[in-house]
Amino acid sequence: MSSNTPPVAKRVPTERVHHGDTVIDEYAWLSNKEDPDTTAYLEAENEFLKQQTAHLSELQEEVFQEIKGRTQETDLSVASRKGAWWYFSRTEEGKQYAVSCRVPADGDAPPEITPGVRLDREEVILDGNELAGDSQFFSIGTSSVTPDGTMLAFSTDYKGSERFTLKFKNLGTGEVLPDEIEDIFYGGAWSADGSAFFYTRVDDAWRPYQVYRHTLGTQEDVLVYEETDERYWVGIGLTRSEKYLVLGAGSKITSEVHVLDAADPTGEFRVVRPRKTGVEYGVEHAGDFFYVLHNENAENFELATAPLDDPGAWTPLIAHRDDTRLLEIDAFSDHAVVHFRRDGLTGLRVLPYPGAQAQVGARAGWRERIEAAERSAYEIDFPEPLYDVGPAGNPEFTTTRLRLAYTSMVTPPSVYDYELDSHRLILLKRRPVLGGYDPADYEQFREWATAEDGTRIPVSIVKRRDAARPAPTVLYGYGSYETSIDPGFSVPRLSLLDRGFVFAVAHVRGGGEMGRRWYEEGKLTRKRNTFTDFVAVARHLKASGWSERIIARGGSAGGLLMGAVANLAPEEFAGVVAEVPFVDALNTILDPSLPLTVIEWDEWGDPLHNPDVYAYMKSYTPYENVDGRPYPPILAITSLNDTRVLYHEPAKWIARLRATASGGPFLLKTEMGAGHGGRSGRYDAWREEAFALSWIIDRGIGRGVGTISDKGTEGGAA
Repeated sequence: MSSNTPPVAKRVPTERVHHGDTVIDEYAWLSNKEDPDTTAYLEAENEFLKQQTAHLSELQEEVFQEIKGRTQETDLSVASRKGAWWYFSRTEEGKQYAVSCRVPADGDAPPEITPGVRLDREEVILDGNELAGDSQFFSIGTSSVTPDGTMLAFSTDYKGSERFTLKFKNLGTGEVLPDEIEDIFYGGAWSADGSAFFYTRVDDAWRPYQVYRHTLGTQEDVLVYEETDERYWVGIGLTRSEKYLVLGAGSKITSEVHVLDAADPTGEFRVVRPRKTGVEYGVEHAGDFFYVLHNENAENFELATAPLDDPGAWTPLIAHRDDTRLLEIDAFSDHAVVHFRRDGLTGLRVLPYPGAQAQVGARAGWRERIEAAERSAYEIDFPEPLYDVGPAGNPEFTTTRLRLAYTSMVTPPSVYDYELDSHRLILLKRRPVLGGYDPADYEQFREWATAEDGTRIPVSIVKRRDAARPAPTVLYGYGSYETSIDPGFSVPRLSLLDRGFVFAVAHVRGGGEMGRRWYEEGKLTRKRNTFTDFVAVARHLKASGWSERIIARGGSAGGLLMGAVANLAPEEFAGVVAEVPFVDALNTILDPSLPLTVIEWDEWGDPLHNPDVYAYMKSYTPYENVDGRPYPPILAITSLNDTRVLYHEPAKWIARLRATASGGPFLLKTEMGAGHGGRSGRYDAWREEAFALSWIIDRGIGRGVGTISDKGTEGGAA
């Protein structure tokens, strides 16, 4: 096959009629994973991709070596205390997966750990490399230790299908028990005495809908909850206090929580408050009361409290604010921490119980104590204009410190302990970036673009200080599920910045960066705002002198964004990278037998039963709207075993682009042995990222490129 001759997908017209609308889908046959023609076509696309990108092989290797060279391969995490142990993980040079370890604990200050040096009395809990063996793919779904630290529950996946096998390991003897449970979902929770483990199963639509109780040493597991409403997922967890098991059932817009005394694993769960359409809530145990974070008559959520014997009786504590979205509440024995979002940035608010108790008296009731705590609450300050912060690694209920994670677009991920008594931040670890990285060489900015309807859209930008403007730019976006793409650090991104690129994140509506209303204005029949916001940001970057050639990038629902903006404004982009892209959204959301479809109706609407939703979705979904205009070069990346966005969506999209549109080229890369997250090993993942980055660099500044330090501020060939 010539490198200039792309595969041609056969056309097998399949007729679909909905709400009086007849649609012909020529590439529906690609959804049959077992058809040899499907496999042959995907392999032909992979071969064509290799030919089309052969000229980038040296650049791919160069970028891979840059990522590898900036990464401290033998490294470790900061230890987190739980009970009598400090838990941490190690990575070792040349090995794909982390090794989970622990050492006996003494006090709140974590032990000093040196990369590559084992501690006295260090124990290996799980070695991902031993478990993975020679498997092409490997993932751990859960790793949970009993409250007394004697037993480990862990689950593994060797295909990327996100269906795991659950096993149990005695941490005292190292023995793996004969108990083994197939086809479970992520997560799980132990009873207080470690005799029983609760886990979830999925249905044929990949929806976690059942919770089972497994008693160690027995063969017949007990079904304790089954969710029959297809819009709801279920999950199970143990409170930080280890006093309550919390079973949650939730759709995209509604939730219901059940609690059970963790000391009574065979008891009956009791509902906190019955589900009410549109009301979401979560529960956290705080000693002699519950915290409840909810959105009843509170768009950005309100924090309430409730007595243990009547958890549905909610009394407001932190009232709703239009400018502040409450994200979560973490309760401890002597304080609580509220994670929030304001002005597009995250923050932390501390409620100190000890001071409150002193104000109202040691004999005061729980309600008086926490009201006084809220009056003395304060927020932790951070100096950078852009950053992301949140609680991290706080499994211990009784502690004098708060563990938090912090990063920005120029500051590598950092772990701090915040001393509650002294209000002092103690830096425990900042991810090493080798090769002479200096944050002072880079600068970050917040810009505001104006959308079609006048809404101001925040944009986060990072560049080298000495990079010329306008510059080739990668513009990243997501914009769904209230997911926020917060300003964070990336080692691979340095390979772009050091070649003179600008990197920008468009915080478009549909995400959660500006609160719940930001999300509501980018979903259902206002979904087009997500796409027009992104185009407005691209035009703003060009008009304001930041950018010239813009390469758009996004994945999953962000891949839908990529396909939509390629249809809306193909002239604005020099290239598009769409990873596991949700580009055949209408056909998927019309089929309730597919994974996640019914659940997704609260996000996108129900085109199966509502003709207005059908017409609206058809007006924007990428696959339905490809036309004959010139499109930019497009690289679509997918995985054969993806259970969230099925591989055939990008395969059909690329086939239709190639048959209908001009421009391109249009390339499809299918990972034949992975799932939604791509390759599992870290070296494999680095090579995958180096491949995407080399394609982006080629689209932005050509092949004969070097870094700014090599070539000055020009950043290589134009």
